[in-house]
Amino acid sequence: MTESKRPQGLQTQLVHAGEHDYNGAVTTPIFQSATYREEPGTTRYADVRYVRLNNTPNHDVLCQKLATICEGSSAMVMSSGMAAISNTFMALLRHGDHILAQDCLYGGTRGFLTREAERMGIEVSFIDGRWPESWSQHLRPNTRMIYVEAMTNPLVQVADLAQVVTFSYNHGLLSVIDNTFASPVNFKPLKLGFDVEIHSATKYLGGHSDVVAGAVIGQRRFIDDITRTLNHTGGCLDPHACFLLQRGMKTLGLRVKAQNAGAMAIAKTLLNHSAVAQVHYAGLPSHPDHAIASDLFKGFGGVLSFELHGGKPHAMALIEALTLPTLAPSLGGVETLITLPATSSHAGVPADERLKMGITDGLVRVAVGIEDPEDLCHDFRQALDSLLPKEEEQA
Repeated sequence: MTESKRPQGLQTQLVHAGEHDYNGAVTTPIFQSATYREEPGTTRYADVRYVRLNNTPNHDVLCQKLATICEGSSAMVMSSGMAAISNTFMALLRHGDHILAQDCLYGGTRGFLTREAERMGIEVSFIDGRWPESWSQHLRPNTRMIYVEAMTNPLVQVADLAQVVTFSYNHGLLSVIDNTFASPVNFKPLKLGFDVEIHSATKYLGGHSDVVAGAVIGQRRFIDDITRTLNHTGGCLDPHACFLLQRGMKTLGLRVKAQNAGAMAIAKTLLNHSAVAQVHYAGLPSHPDHAIASDLFKGFGGVLSFELHGGKPHAMALIEALTLPTLAPSLGGVETLITLPATSSHAGVPADERLKMGITDGLVRVAVGIEDPEDLCHDFRQALDSLLPKEEEQA
């Protein structure tokens, strides 16, 4: 009787899963070729090796690594996070279908559902992900899917994800989750029972702000459908971008653990400062979703948001006073970024809808990098202190 193979840890999988020996190269080379010699007798279009068909050696290695770390049977990468989201909707939904979607989604996703999906004849009902008792009232005979995010952008709300899986199973729905904010380090949705997991790989998976990519992981039958749609829409990831994403993923476990710690330190610093009105970070006991996040996640992620007593004018002054964070959109890179969601991620959402979602003009979002937490906290303290009246600052 042979001994069962010992399961590998996540960081080991990130380094080694999917890797092949290409003439002794320690890292997978960039196969900068658009097309490949056909094998004699090839009859299926899917067997043709061509970069637009997402089946180059760089794609193969990367997709195997993604499937392994997310505990899915198959994976596919594409040209952006929105390509991953839109191709998933187009592949798994048909004209006349109806879906339930969380009511505080990323602005680009919400825009696709309220504009493009509507033109395709797909109906959408938005639900409160934290109120499972209300979901049934939105069901229709043509409801096909429930779509949520692991952590919402930018208020870091956490839906009752276990109930999403149970609800979808009980009602015969597909369950799809955008796991970008949590990353596979903090949360593995497929292990919980979700059908499909989506990432903007531009963020934590890539981790260095130098590649734009998307990824979808799940059961092979779903990924095959998504890949077929992707091959028609043409949003392929080029071999060099595959290489950059694969390289970035090898340090994912190390980076996310550092970002978890840095975000927690900054959240506590903000919470204890008199210039701050409210902090949104699920790692804080004061966050309404702290208990459920603690049950689901190994870490609370590197993104937080907050409001200042002085609103948008103070938010702009704070950003000016900070020396380490860069004013820029996106997240998940090694450097700390800061932005106002009302003018970045949710700029395309009408102002009244943004306010209903809790996104004010003065809301500040911080995407924490891997700088020393002590340095980041010191920088935030000095910038916050500059907002206080002189007498209070001196006190």
